[in-house]
Amino acid sequence: MEVAVTGALFLLWVLFIFIFYSLKMYKEKSQLPPGPTPWFFLGNLLQKDVMPLNKNYSKLVEKYGPIFTIWMGPKPMVVLCGFDVVKDALVDHAEAFGGRINSPIIDRVTKGHGIINSSDIEWRELRRFTVMTLRDFGMGKRSMSERVQEEAVCLVEALAATKGQGFDPTTRITSAVSNVISSVIFGTRFDYADKTFLKHQRIIENEVGLFRTILGLLYSAVPKILDYFPGRHQKIFSDCDELCAFVRENVKVHMQTLDPQNIRDYIDCFLIKSEKEQRSASDTFRTENLVMTVFGLFVAGTGTTSFALISGLMVMAKLPHIQAKVQQEIDEVMSATRAPSMEDRVRMPFTNAVIHEILRYPPSINETIPRTMSCDTKFRGFTFPKGTAVAPMFTTVHRDPLQWETPKQFNPGHFLDVKGQFKKKDAFIAFSAGKRACVGEALVRMELFLFFSTLLQNFTFQLVGAAKDMDLASLFTEFRAKNVCPLMKATRRSV
Repeated sequence: MEVAVTGALFLLWVLFIFIFYSLKMYKEKSQLPPGPTPWFFLGNLLQKDVMPLNKNYSKLVEKYGPIFTIWMGPKPMVVLCGFDVVKDALVDHAEAFGGRINSPIIDRVTKGHGIINSSDIEWRELRRFTVMTLRDFGMGKRSMSERVQEEAVCLVEALAATKGQGFDPTTRITSAVSNVISSVIFGTRFDYADKTFLKHQRIIENEVGLFRTILGLLYSAVPKILDYFPGRHQKIFSDCDELCAFVRENVKVHMQTLDPQNIRDYIDCFLIKSEKEQRSASDTFRTENLVMTVFGLFVAGTGTTSFALISGLMVMAKLPHIQAKVQQEIDEVMSATRAPSMEDRVRMPFTNAVIHEILRYPPSINETIPRTMSCDTKFRGFTFPKGTAVAPMFTTVHRDPLQWETPKQFNPGHFLDVKGQFKKKDAFIAFSAGKRACVGEALVRMELFLFFSTLLQNFTFQLVGAAKDMDLASLFTEFRAKNVCPLMKATRRSV
């Protein structure tokens, strides 16, 4: 009898939640921009004509316009498409569109601490401190350039060891990129074969990948329900806790060996700042904020840059005429024995244009975490209440036919003037824009130029196997869907 009563009460509780959220959803729907009709409780999550957005956005724009609403379960999210709309929001209304989204996946990992999860006041302090510290460690300066150059030499050696045989470049590229940010935040680099280092890379890859899966979208919609269910997400969260524990242990060691006269890395800088702020009313520079900020920097400094660099090698392997032109420019600017430096970039307009096109062409991976409205705002005929989730689709900016001559083609000419010199494009926002723009943009740009030019100086890349017969768009679709890079071979150049 008691079991029956308990079961009945549980079913009533579940029914109440479903009805409550559904009524709330349909009430909010009437106040937001138009969009596809959501399903009961699940919203648009399982509708194949809506999700994934990067595949279906053009049809949605055609039907509803450049501003429309989709439902992530019972939660609405306004989507912004096209250069004019996204620029208007992120640049001209930067403060209003600069609120931090409450991401259940990030909240579960960081427990509300760190630069990603901080309140607005703490976020400003942590962001300002992080940007200044990265600059002090040479972001955009020669000392950081030398760090990347040294790592590029290690990467060249790792690729040379393949001896022209087919290989997946993912692990080697990710290790090199991860070592750059590791040297800044931990004060050390790791061997490419280090098992702990490789495990941490897999953890980062799985956590970032979770945002793009149906499971991740469902978790973001109803975290309190899925917290009680087994599944792959539980393993990912457990692994992230392990990585956070690794960071926490590093922080502990830094505390024990801290020498203010011999600053080694970002952690040291944070600890020194923390000691100075102990008498302040602010609790921003507490230990858990340090742990989770380092975790966030480690994840961000590994995933996006390595994806871009791998994408670049895929493009070069698929488009040998562009690869040859990059190599010709490299050979003309520097000798075979001199490593590329940041000073060379101004003399290598075609290479610079190719790197920018590598960032523009693939579907963006930066659209998984939207922003929120920091206040009630009237925008382009709509009123967005404070707290509304808003997702600017950067892919729609980089594929906007009003801004790019051949938006669906890989074309370095997008960034070259009639004289063949590099030109900036306002519609290029690979690092986001406005209040929440990427804090590590300068470092990423430096890494991409130095790694890319060094690799092309030393190797010619070719696809092997079935990938040779695929067009470039299909290669990227496969890469994004399966997160598996096609096999390629690196043939040592003799210059």
